[in-house]
Amino acid sequence: MSAKTDSSRRQFLSRLAAAGAAASLAPLSAEAGAADAKGKTKAPGGGQKGPALPPSVIHVFTKPLQWLDYAGAAALAKETGFGGLDLAVRPGGHVLPERVQDDLPQAVEEAKKAGLKVQMITTAITSATDKFTEPLLRTAAKLGVTCYRFGNFSYDDKLGVWASLQKHRDALKELAVINKSLGLHGAIQNHSGTRVGGPVWDLFEIVRDIDPRWAGVQYDIRHAVVEGGQSWPVALKLLAPWVRCTDIKDFKWEQAPGKATIENVPIGEGVVPFDAYFKLVRELRIGGPISVHLEYPPFERAKISEAEKRAQFPGLMKKDLAALKGYLAKHGLG
Repeated sequence: MSAKTDSSRRQFLSRLAAAGAAASLAPLSAEAGAADAKGKTKAPGGGQKGPALPPSVIHVFTKPLQWLDYAGAAALAKETGFGGLDLAVRPGGHVLPERVQDDLPQAVEEAKKAGLKVQMITTAITSATDKFTEPLLRTAAKLGVTCYRFGNFSYDDKLGVWASLQKHRDALKELAVINKSLGLHGAIQNHSGTRVGGPVWDLFEIVRDIDPRWAGVQYDIRHAVVEGGQSWPVALKLLAPWVRCTDIKDFKWEQAPGKATIENVPIGEGVVPFDAYFKLVRELRIGGPISVHLEYPPFERAKISEAEKRAQFPGLMKKDLAALKGYLAKHGLG
């Protein structure tokens, strides 16, 4: 990074700090998903029936498509019926952070040429002061991206669970200030396992004082069901005001004596209760872009040739998309 660019970044962050996070993270309005006078969290629209939400643009996460160039990934997404690309803009991703100012415009341009949108991207961002954060987000905002996924936040055993959450809450507040200045929404994915977001409930402690227009949760029903079993609706109701984008995939349990392992499967072929999920999504008036994650073989864990990918991927992508659209239409969300 040049001295001029580095100086510009420092000035940008200094101006944000001077503005003060408090002004940017003011108490939320009812429409934004505020806490009411009794301390109860309201979903956008108060959970009441209202005008129909605009149909969500269904994106495909490009992680399994990185063997293709930008034009090729866009062409495949268009061929299989998707409306957008959820570009992996992170180390090892489709767009590398150090090349974001050159490559992200190219990727978005190829998507537009194919008639696709890029409303969401996936990043590794966890800090407002990282050297790639500001140029990446500024570039994304200029290109019309409206929301992005944060990187992974972990629990620090030395700090403990509670102190770790407070540390990450401070980091998110700083990122929310940047997001407000650029008109972006950043979101933590609830990911199964022991990282932050695994229990889902823990995310409320991080986002509860942040305006959901600028930071929140990228809700992943597959991961929520893995960890939440039958209780996942409770956390979704709690976090609904902060959910402005979602992920979709399915899984089943493979069982053996004393253990169970997760096997990702096509949408509708696993144990994720999509009917119950989309019914609640409609009731809570959760909208925003949707990202389909293709994580079952042959998309992952299958060593196959490029020719085999070209032969197998389109049919499976169309099948997943058709299943998702079927659920959306059934619940008045299509």
